[in-house]
Amino acid sequence: MNNSDKKLPLEGLRVVEFTHMVMGPTCGMVLADMGAEVIKVEPIEGDRTRHLLGSGAGFFPMFNRNKKSIQINLQSPEGAEMARRLCATADVVAENFKPGSMAKYGLDYASLSASNPRLIYASLKGFLPGPYDHRTALDEVVQMMGGLAYMTGRPGDPLRAGTSVNDIMGGMFGAIGILGALIQRGITGRGQEIQSALFENNVFLVGQHMLQYAITGQAAEPMPNRISAWAVYDVFTVKNGEQIFLAAVSDPQWATFCDVLGFADLKADPRYVDNNARVSLRAKLLPELRRRLEAFTAAELTVIFEKAGLPFAPIVKPEELFDDPHLNATGGLADVRLTDGPKAGQTARAALFPFTMNGQRLGVRRQPPQQGENTDELLQGLGLGASDIERLRALKAVA
Repeated sequence: MNNSDKKLPLEGLRVVEFTHMVMGPTCGMVLADMGAEVIKVEPIEGDRTRHLLGSGAGFFPMFNRNKKSIQINLQSPEGAEMARRLCATADVVAENFKPGSMAKYGLDYASLSASNPRLIYASLKGFLPGPYDHRTALDEVVQMMGGLAYMTGRPGDPLRAGTSVNDIMGGMFGAIGILGALIQRGITGRGQEIQSALFENNVFLVGQHMLQYAITGQAAEPMPNRISAWAVYDVFTVKNGEQIFLAAVSDPQWATFCDVLGFADLKADPRYVDNNARVSLRAKLLPELRRRLEAFTAAELTVIFEKAGLPFAPIVKPEELFDDPHLNATGGLADVRLTDGPKAGQTARAALFPFTMNGQRLGVRRQPPQQGENTDELLQGLGLGASDIERLRALKAVA
């Protein structure tokens, strides 16, 4: 937010996060973008997502903006003590390690809340407490066991979704829980522990398909093989082999679809009188539409559909979004510093949260931190002098 006289809603809130990968950092980033002071506790060797390759290369710069970094060795008694002292200054502590991990260091909710009853503690896990909570979970694991991969792929070919949907949404639900707990703390004066989990998030995502079965008695087909709720709702290959998604999801839209494309005979055909009739004849209708639409280029259809107010979408690759005119016109991308790897020190544009507050997007106030960038500052804030900090470094309790 660029306007300095407009305060962010979570200014003054201190969050300490013991997180890694995507789920936990996403939770912290939600709070950081809304103004909280978010302190990322990294191990001596640094967060390992700083150096991932392939599909993990963007994790750290994407999910760690607007945060500070302190490096603490929790396995050192002195380091664990520093972490507990830091948590004693926090409104919120967030962690996404295996069950029982934080208790070893006196950093679990029971230990920390004993001296800080106002503390809100967020545990971001693979599973909520129950028979599966001992398992190691990944986004892909819960997509496979939670029905999402089945729904995404073709029959017999389960396929994970094309982004870390459960990690990101699980982190967001954790942040929603924290915001609710903050409101309740304002009423009662007491904090609480909240939990969010990948598996349960995934089940929520496929819940519509569960209820589809409960209502119809028919199992939901994978998306490529599904019975669509609408007759025209598909990707079409058009002139020159280009592809475009086109839809007409109501009877008035179907009439407009036929009018603007010159398909008067289809509009007048009594077999296609309403959407349900068209759905029942989709196996006949779609091949005919595909044949006719081959006469148009994707650019021509874009102009026609936009002018008519019909749903359409070009098929876009992620890297092409950097040049999207809407994102660039509305400030949907912001520069972030790359802290690690061969392009360290350079900047790249990252997606911001998809909402505004006071008419402004929530921007980048603080670049993704260098490893341990704020260690001295934060330790000094706990009352340590330079000699104390050097002693801790000599003990390898901090870095």
